Amino acid sequence: MASPEHPGSPGCMGPITQCTARTQQEAPATGPDLPHPGPDGHLDTHSGLSSNSSMTTRELQQYWQNQKCRWKHVKLLFEIASARIEERKVSKFVVYQIIVIQTGSFDNNKAVLERRYSDFAKLQKALLKTFREEIEDVEFPRKHLTGNFAEEMICERRRALQEYLGLLYAIRCVRRSREFLDFLTRPELREAFGCLRAGQYPRALELLLRVLPLQEKLTAHCPAAAVPALCAVLLCHRDLDRPAEAFAAGERALQRLQAREGHRYYAPLLDAMVRLAYALGKDFVTLQERLEESQLRRPTPRGITLKELTVREYLH
Repeated sequence: MASPEHPGSPGCMGPITQCTARTQQEAPATGPDLPHPGPDGHLDTHSGLSSNSSMTTRELQQYWQNQKCRWKHVKLLFEIASARIEERKVSKFVVYQIIVIQTGSFDNNKAVLERRYSDFAKLQKALLKTFREEIEDVEFPRKHLTGNFAEEMICERRRALQEYLGLLYAIRCVRRSREFLDFLTRPELREAFGCLRAGQYPRALELLLRVLPLQEKLTAHCPAAAVPALCAVLLCHRDLDRPAEAFAAGERALQRLQAREGHRYYAPLLDAMVRLAYALGKDFVTLQERLEESQLRRPTPRGITLKELTVREYLH
């Protein structure tokens, strides 16, 4: 059966090189934590390896082995399980509940999110700017002038939107795009980081723990993309006097920055981890040595704290 990732499929006209080349030429800036597309038309994980890495040959071999495992495609299934009509003073609209699960194994971290039809329409408009040829055969459910709130119409559109998401996800350059990732995670992340800035740590933590599993699945090919959210989890736990949980979140973030000493989060994260390790009676000397080595290679006039860096995310 034809697939949008292969020649002759309905999702991508012509050979896959056409899809990937177009992504390289026309993709917009991918943001601070998603690198630019690499030679294969997807986010280039190799570009994250620091040229000043102090890792030994054995450590580098282990690093690339771990990366190879992470590059394995995580297959996700999208289901729009339900829809409801929401009325406000000046508007009335339908909210669709999207469930995202990982296929092929038991997934106890399924993601549940809600989006309006207008959110889907914005996604379609954004994708057309960059991937017009790749999605030209992906049909987007059009809005009708009347009958949009009829039960039959809502059910029909729910099925059509579910199929739409599945077709988009089947196209590699689309599922790895900033537009697709933002549609599925940005509203929750923006609210979570807003709560972090306001000092509402329990609410921020609730949102982060809900969206992080999905973000990690969507960016398995680019581990550093989840670092800001993991650092936000660290900060929430730390400021709620939960140092052990904060340290665990920091360890997960550091794992995603292996051989990336030049990453903007690397030194601030290490500094926070040194303080947490000291407070917990853990080995902080090794972390301190890594921090000092990083500062020697990339001296900065003033060390920015992890919190100062993290609260700048998702301002808009």
